[in-house]
Amino acid sequence: TVGRVRSELGQSRFSLVRRTRFSESLDVEPLRINARLTLPPKELQVAFSRSGGPGGQNVNKVETRVELRFSVRDSEVLGEVRRGRLMEKLKSRLTSSGELVLHASKSRHRARNVEDVRERLAELLRQGLHVDRARRATKPTRGSKERRLKQKKQRSDTKKQRRSRPGDDG
Repeated sequence: TVGRVRSELGQSRFSLVRRTRFSESLDVEPLRINARLTLPPKELQVAFSRSGGPGGQNVNKVETRVELRFSVRDSEVLGEVRRGRLMEKLKSRLTSSGELVLHASKSRHRARNVEDVRERLAELLRQGLHVDRARRATKPTRGSKERRLKQKKQRSDTKKQRRSRPGDDG
């Protein structure tokens, strides 16, 4: 697939992007999100392209940049509840087709970039699936109310002492 890539200078160039599934080209284990959820390799789509930045000749000929796609909307391992929670919490990061797209190009090694992007996907999904505890309303204790009022009184007295009194020169 030929795709358009925009560089930092605002110019564009064409680059060859190879899209493959993990199970086809790479020997990668399933991605464990938590104790109850593991993503099979067939649900993760990976693409490699040339990475930008420093690296000399290597950067121009080796495809080390990794793009990982995971379709939240079409995933078979997510139930309706998990899918809904992820769609809601990650809605700003999802494409219009419900895909989560992550990029990694920190390292000069493709394998390290693949691991980096997999870890970031797992962490994003963990955060998206996390259910916050409902806050239980509490009232301040009598002691805390008394301490607050005592502190207010002390502060008030301090400020009263700073005021100028009639007849004082100063």
